[in-house]
Amino acid sequence: MLQNDGRLPYSDIAEVLCVSEGTIRNRVQRMREAGMLNIVALVDPLAIKYQADAMLGINVASPHTPRQVAERLSEFNEVVYVLWVSGRFDLMVEVVCDSTKSFQTFLELHCFGSADIDQFEIMAGIEMFKNQFLLKRQAL
Repeated sequence: MLQNDGRLPYSDIAEVLCVSEGTIRNRVQRMREAGMLNIVALVDPLAIKYQADAMLGINVASPHTPRQVAERLSEFNEVVYVLWVSGRFDLMVEVVCDSTKSFQTFLELHCFGSADIDQFEIMAGIEMFKNQFLLKRQAL
């Protein structure tokens, strides 16, 4: 229930589950202390109507590593997702910008001519069929 609405009152959860509000409060607190639960706000780029949202498939240039490039690109606000992958690309990077001009500027400053990027491919979305954010438990 909290995954759907992190601000849901404990009393509403307790009523649905037929337990006391204190039980819900204690369970949530224990899960938070154990690192199993984080209640955060996530911004959906599609809901904000950004003008440029694309995935970049990046091949890293030798002698650089995917981790180095991922850490460098992660520093920029336009980058909302970075994943080291196997297969055709080394990294998948999602970039979200206010305008196509700012997306172009991002590519010119941080991708084209960068010594740590060998090649990259821009994949712009056409239609969204599913967009689900899942928070995974951090490894202990």
